[in-house]
Amino acid sequence: MTLTLHMFPTLNAHKVTIALEEMALAYEIVFVDILNGGQDDPAFRALNPNGRIPVLTDGPVTVFESAAILQYLGRKSGRFYPADEVKRAEVDSWLFWQMSGLGPSSGNVNWFTRAARKDGRDPLETGLASHRFTKETARLFDVLEIRLAGREYLCGAYSIADMACWTWIDKYPENGGGLASRPRLAAWHASISARPAVQHALGVGQEFVKP
Repeated sequence: MTLTLHMFPTLNAHKVTIALEEMALAYEIVFVDILNGGQDDPAFRALNPNGRIPVLTDGPVTVFESAAILQYLGRKSGRFYPADEVKRAEVDSWLFWQMSGLGPSSGNVNWFTRAARKDGRDPLETGLASHRFTKETARLFDVLEIRLAGREYLCGAYSIADMACWTWIDKYPENGGGLASRPRLAAWHASISARPAVQHALGVGQEFVKP
């Protein structure tokens, strides 16, 4: 049965399209127009009560939350997610580091430096918040820089942890102060950027949002 990805072309969705392309799994797309309330459609809410994309369906299986989807695809394909428990725990640690740290922190930089100011929020309030989250995102970038010493990828071999972290570094490097002063992070980013599956994955869903 064909995998179905319910998505809008966001960073979290592209983590999953990268995995699907890298794992050479056949899939189809169901577009969820989150700019016009598609996430609140009852049919979508039946798949994810939290009303967030992406959601993956595979026959009777429904998985939401991008990290859970990456784990599911790794188990299904047997690729980029080690079977050895010691190595798998390492990948899981970095995967959830992204979910709990890098993603939320960088996402808050986006909100307080862009969206909130457009809404006319108090400049003092947004300035303090953007400073806090920019500082934290820079710290997390430094964690990656240190981690990549002597490693090409976060857990030695390329894995779903790299896929999860890469989208946030690729789209918003300036949120953490850029890559120029972090040569190992820059090399890691460039290596993944050059992968054909990654390049193809970033285009998935773009046809739905182009003017």
